[in-house]
Amino acid sequence: MRVAIAGGGLAGLACAKYLVDRGHTPIVFERGDTLGGLVAAWKDQDGDWVETGLHAFFGAYPNMLQLLKELNIEDRLQWKQHTLIFNQPEKPGTLSRFDVPNIPAPFNVIVSILRNNDLLTWQQKIRFAIGLFPAIVRGNKYVQDMDKFSLSEWLKQHGIDEKISSDIFVAASKALTFIDPDEVSATVILTALNKFLQERYGSKIAFLDGAPPERLCQPIADYVIAHGGEVRVNAPLKQIVLNPDGTVSHFAIRGLNGTPDYDITADAYVSAMSVDAFKLLMPEPWKQIDSFYKLQELEGVPVINVQIWFDRKLTHVDQLLFSRSPLLSVYADMSNTCREYADSNKSMLELVLAPAADWIDRPEQEIIEATIAELAKLFPDQIPQPAKVLKAKVVKTPRSVYKAIPGREQYKPSQSTPIANFFLSGSYTKQEYLGSMEGAVLSGKLTAQRIHQSSANLTTGPSVQDFDQTSKQTPKQATQPSSDQSIAAKAPV
Repeated sequence: MRVAIAGGGLAGLACAKYLVDRGHTPIVFERGDTLGGLVAAWKDQDGDWVETGLHAFFGAYPNMLQLLKELNIEDRLQWKQHTLIFNQPEKPGTLSRFDVPNIPAPFNVIVSILRNNDLLTWQQKIRFAIGLFPAIVRGNKYVQDMDKFSLSEWLKQHGIDEKISSDIFVAASKALTFIDPDEVSATVILTALNKFLQERYGSKIAFLDGAPPERLCQPIADYVIAHGGEVRVNAPLKQIVLNPDGTVSHFAIRGLNGTPDYDITADAYVSAMSVDAFKLLMPEPWKQIDSFYKLQELEGVPVINVQIWFDRKLTHVDQLLFSRSPLLSVYADMSNTCREYADSNKSMLELVLAPAADWIDRPEQEIIEATIAELAKLFPDQIPQPAKVLKAKVVKTPRSVYKAIPGREQYKPSQSTPIANFFLSGSYTKQEYLGSMEGAVLSGKLTAQRIHQSSANLTTGPSVQDFDQTSKQTPKQATQPSSDQSIAAKAPV
């Protein structure tokens, strides 16, 4: 079966990979000139990589790890010591560590908390443990039910004081969702904590050994192409064109660089774009269908990534660090953590500015200056002197992963839709992980499964009568069923 996929991020590429595994023929269309979506990167005039974000991999990412294993590139992950490291702004230049011992979960994480005396008193540790107990023992239904509360509300209900919230959960919320505990849904953070607590290496962190487009996305594209699929860049979706019965007739692709527009027909069609991009291209007749109508309640969160190159080493820490800064979320010295960026004499810090809503429209120079001012608190002996800034880059993503505020879980759509030959993929769709690389890969896998399961019906085609029964329903009534350039296979494996 021929499947057209709009979007060359991890969700679209994973969907294509698992479709070719089932004998189908996907064609991926990416609007930009590089693959990756929210993990895209490109080289600047000096040949240095500029990334859209700081991408850390966790041991609790089973679908991502399985994908890498299937592509025989799992050795591209550089695993770090099993520890979580927090800055202490009240003690400039001081780090606080939660070193996780190599013992079964959840005892390993519990021991790491008990051993840390920098951030938590014994009384706070006990309150912390008692507060998390319901989320650990009462299972997924309890965690999902907590979507009606913000994380701050949930913490207060369980007697976890503001000191613990400000020391740990502010950093965790901004790192995982790019928003503060007052805004983020308790379900999202509790889901992540459950994964970290229930899996022995769930909280262990790895970095890719190079830029995601080359070291992660290209191997997926190579695999798809080698198994009969296609991957095209510089091929933005212009319009989703419908048949008279409301199903998809074809994708209209916009030609770039003087080439004409063209149409792509297939047996099934997938939007693997962000939820915001899909809403802009959604056909007008679909907007009255309940599962599409609900997407108005989902929107992406703004994110800013800052990379700063220094003329000397600021740190030799080879790990992700939680900044606990009002401005910054997480950061890492990529000259230590990433093999391709390694430099024994200079540092390149990559930092996530979050929350970014108040900064997304500000000039880049203002963002850089504010970031350096925060770094001066983290490295008081080196910034602003003697270390000098060689260059800095700012990448703004006005709409990144969906904003995980309370009450959003009910609006997340299935990968299947009421349109028989149309499917959705992306970390905003229903899947057990938050908006993340893992969520994107899992959604792509689930979309491929839904398409394969529906393949018998899709090849015979839906009847007009079947579609009309759905399309005449109001939003409250509708039901939701369970470029021109091809990329050559070139990435080293």
